[in-house]
Amino acid sequence: MPRKRPTIADLRANKGKRQYTMMRVENWEELAAAEDSGIDMVSVPPEMIIEKRFRDVAPSLFAVPGKPLYEMGTSDDILRWAFQMVNAGADAVYCAASFSVVRRLADEAVPVIGHVGLIPSKCTWTGGFKAVGKTAGQAMQVWEMCKRYEEAGAFGVEIEVVPPEVTAAISARTSLFMVSMGGGKGGDCQYLFACDVLGTNTGHVPRHSKQYANLAREFARIQEMRVQAFKSWVGEVHSGAWPDGPYIVSAPKEEMDAFKAGLAKEISVKQRN
Repeated sequence: MPRKRPTIADLRANKGKRQYTMMRVENWEELAAAEDSGIDMVSVPPEMIIEKRFRDVAPSLFAVPGKPLYEMGTSDDILRWAFQMVNAGADAVYCAASFSVVRRLADEAVPVIGHVGLIPSKCTWTGGFKAVGKTAGQAMQVWEMCKRYEEAGAFGVEIEVVPPEVTAAISARTSLFMVSMGGGKGGDCQYLFACDVLGTNTGHVPRHSKQYANLAREFARIQEMRVQAFKSWVGEVHSGAWPDGPYIVSAPKEEMDAFKAGLAKEISVKQRN
């Protein structure tokens, strides 16, 4: 029986009752794998959402497109973009812009997921790429941001790299759907990036991520197979072994002899003239 795609009402009704799963996917193969593996939600590049095949590949996935904050433009640009995403089939949008922008989207019934804790686009304010909320003061600031998102009408927030106690305490006191990335089990959803899970990330791997496969090693092995196959073909071309046998077209000898004789006759006539 096909899985039913979650709605906002479903996610809210299940708050505190079950853990959802969310994966950041970057290509169609990862999207199909998320669908087939039973993942509930995906974060996706906007350009994937707008392709008509998206829902053919991922009919049951709750899809959340997002853009880097400083590529989003003005509030009018963000609203226009959000309308485009929802119209194309998005279930919510990720937006780390100001609370006034979130409120404007919420006023138009666009489901918004905000961001608290370690926010990559704003991490200079919290000391760079490191955990947030390890002190009581910082934890209270995370709580205050959650309250403001709630007041602005956001449906949920991503809570990134904070102590699990902070996530659990806030989640128990807010209606927001809490998407935990490195924030422990106290949220409503666990979120990782496919590149980290699959082992295709060749850069820094976050401490909160766990690798479940090593596709980079497999890709390297496959690339070496490509190179060796190409080299073998080049060698056969240079040695005269290719093309031959079943890889070329066969024709009756008498037909080819007739062709050659006719060709020789035509050339001879032209030379005499």
